[in-house]
Amino acid sequence: METIIRKYWTSLLGVVFILAAFVTLFKYTIDQGWITDGMRIAFGLLSGAGLCIAGQGLAARLASRTIGVQLLIGTGACILYATFSFAGVYYRLWSPMTVLIGMTAITAGASAYAYRFGSRLLMNIALVGGLISPLLMQPATDQVFTLFLYLLVLNSAFFFLSIAKGWSELRIGSFIGTWIVYAAYFVHFNPSTEGIWSMPLRYALAAFVFYLIGFLLSSWKSNRCFDGWNLYLNLTNGVLFGSWSIYILHGELHYANVLALLGVCYLVSGAIVFRLTKQLHTASAAPMIGGALMLLLASSHLGNGLSAKPLINVFVWGGFAAALAAVGHLRRSAVSSLASVSIWAIVGFYWFLVTWDAPRGDWFGTFIPFLNWGALSWVLLAAIGFHFSARGIAVEGMTKSAAAFLSNLFAVLSHLIVGGLLTVQIDNIYEVYAPDAADQLLQLSLSVSWGIYALLLTLWGTRVKQPLFRIVGAVVLLLVAGKALFMDLEGEAMLYKFVVLLALGGISFLITWVNNRGQNTGKGERDEAEAEV
Repeated sequence: METIIRKYWTSLLGVVFILAAFVTLFKYTIDQGWITDGMRIAFGLLSGAGLCIAGQGLAARLASRTIGVQLLIGTGACILYATFSFAGVYYRLWSPMTVLIGMTAITAGASAYAYRFGSRLLMNIALVGGLISPLLMQPATDQVFTLFLYLLVLNSAFFFLSIAKGWSELRIGSFIGTWIVYAAYFVHFNPSTEGIWSMPLRYALAAFVFYLIGFLLSSWKSNRCFDGWNLYLNLTNGVLFGSWSIYILHGELHYANVLALLGVCYLVSGAIVFRLTKQLHTASAAPMIGGALMLLLASSHLGNGLSAKPLINVFVWGGFAAALAAVGHLRRSAVSSLASVSIWAIVGFYWFLVTWDAPRGDWFGTFIPFLNWGALSWVLLAAIGFHFSARGIAVEGMTKSAAAFLSNLFAVLSHLIVGGLLTVQIDNIYEVYAPDAADQLLQLSLSVSWGIYALLLTLWGTRVKQPLFRIVGAVVLLLVAGKALFMDLEGEAMLYKFVVLLALGGISFLITWVNNRGQNTGKGERDEAEAEV
């Protein structure tokens, strides 16, 4: 690339001068009214095609593709690009589809010629001319859709040749030139940015996605070399899109949403690079670390001014903790596991504090018990805790006793989260479906639910032969008994209290039966083992 620029930069500059002269002539004839629009278009098409044919003839005569041949054909392609810009972008003389078909034909022809004969200079000249033409035209009317169709065709061709032939300057030039054209379009037309989904944002997003995918494909085709220019331009692409998006959305949407989108995109791209290369290096680590930092920064602002901010915080940070837990388990990374545990503990404590005033998270305005965003936040936190209880932490050198202690600790904390889920959801059920019910009914319902949960804990402890769960179930049952006897007996509604106390008695008997059965089963297994010995 450096050799091309060093040797032929004067030729490229000469093409720019010729193109500027051609565009100036177009504009002058417009101001003077000498010839019609159709005549100008015909003159441009004939001039461009004539230079291309002359270049082909010279190549046939010399039996080679010299610099002069490439200059002639490249200059002809530039004049054709200027003509298409005039007809489709400067004036709406041609429909966008006509411009697309014509641009595709010219670009495909030049690309096929350059691919077959290795005419690198030709494509560099075409690149300069194709990007300079709309800048020199400075259209008086807003033909933006046609302009970006024009740029799409150019970028697709140049990226293809850049990947297929290894001509890196084509993708670098098209990337820089396109964002310059976008800036010129924005300044020249001063388009409306009202609304979240305005046209300037759509074009910026389209360019960002195109280059994000384009640079990943380019790196993959280049022997999976994801560093160097591809990495730098990919990161620059995110910075440019983020800057434009924040400017466009100012007053419409908080910048944290843009950061969150960029964070997700770069986390995914980094994961793809890691998946393809099977190793963690700069090309995969930089996007993932940058994406994670952007998500963390965004999470502190997402939902500002919204009542649902606590829910958003739990899902963002809980999701981040879950991702770190998965990385820690798959890669046996102690750092990821410990970071996940720390975030999970902080988020869990935060959620216990704010959940009582947080919104329920109804779906479509309808509250469905245990199937709402509030319930799912509890489920997310409980799932992470049970994961660590079952899988453990990826820390080398940990003794079996320490691992068992941590497993039990995570299990107990996760069951506390499940208890919180039951409490909040039952409270919401009364709030939505029985708002006029006495508070005693709510308290009695909580006592019954916690008693049932104590029974389930005991059953699970017996099933997996873990005394800890039976102990936790017993503790929960004792707490429920204290609540029922000393708190729920106040006031009236004696019939309901009778039913609740009867149910709690039945649950207690069931727990006794389960414990005795578990002990008898364990004793029978020990007797059989001794008999075998």
